[in-house]
Amino acid sequence: MDVLLNLTVNGLATGCLIFLLAAGLTLIFGLMDVLNFSHGALFAWGAYTGAWIYTQSGSFLAGIAGAVLAGVLLGFLLERFIVQPVYGDHIQQILITLGVLLVLGEMLKVFYGPNQISVEPPDYLEQSWVVNGVILIKYRLFVIVIGVLVFAGVQYMLQHTRLGLVIRAGVMNREMVEVLGFNIKKVFLSVFMLGSGMAALGGVLFAPYSGVIHAEIAMDYGILAFIVVVIGGMGSVAGSALAAVLVGLLGAYMAYYVPSAALAANMLLMVGILMFRPRGLLGGRG
Repeated sequence: MDVLLNLTVNGLATGCLIFLLAAGLTLIFGLMDVLNFSHGALFAWGAYTGAWIYTQSGSFLAGIAGAVLAGVLLGFLLERFIVQPVYGDHIQQILITLGVLLVLGEMLKVFYGPNQISVEPPDYLEQSWVVNGVILIKYRLFVIVIGVLVFAGVQYMLQHTRLGLVIRAGVMNREMVEVLGFNIKKVFLSVFMLGSGMAALGGVLFAPYSGVIHAEIAMDYGILAFIVVVIGGMGSVAGSALAAVLVGLLGAYMAYYVPSAALAANMLLMVGILMFRPRGLLGGRG
């Protein structure tokens, strides 16, 4: 039972990290209909930028702030100069964002070097608690709390703010939003920057969680994010949260009990769900 509880906490922490990456992706697709395959690169840049600032300053909070700022800035540049010209063309979106993913991944090696970088949690999050024989690692609980807070914040924004109202209206009828006088391009840019900042936040939290970061996490976690978005339902933040938790728990259990099948487990989960719910767990009929 103790092992099961430990695996569950680990899986929930992993799921929260994946959610931070996937939620931004599903927001971008849900409103903008953009297949952004470079999203994983924003995650990697958040990890590297945050780790560098954390190492130089000694402040983990400064690392988080710097990573999110870098993600938002990259999101602004990516939407304005790369994505905006290819709105409405999924083939061009896939090709150009895949190219951006490769370029940003190589640029990480130029700026930070080709070798892996070790990152430790801050001292106040490095220890653990033992409750009835169950080891609760502080940093993993911290990641879970951040994931829950971000999910609650995004849901509140979508349901109870003016921007959220415009976003939800834009998902249903973009032309109607423009007729009502809203600048849909600015809304698109805001959503893209928000999603990019969330991806970078997931990256900077991932660095101490894994202990080691490398440029290839851009591709690895970019693919994982798309798996989660497809499982949860394209455009559904709640669906991405549910799917991320399922993927995180499945990965933790499989890595412990059946390590040889851990890599294939997520694909099998996606195929199994799509056989019965082709639009994902919480995807709309649209």
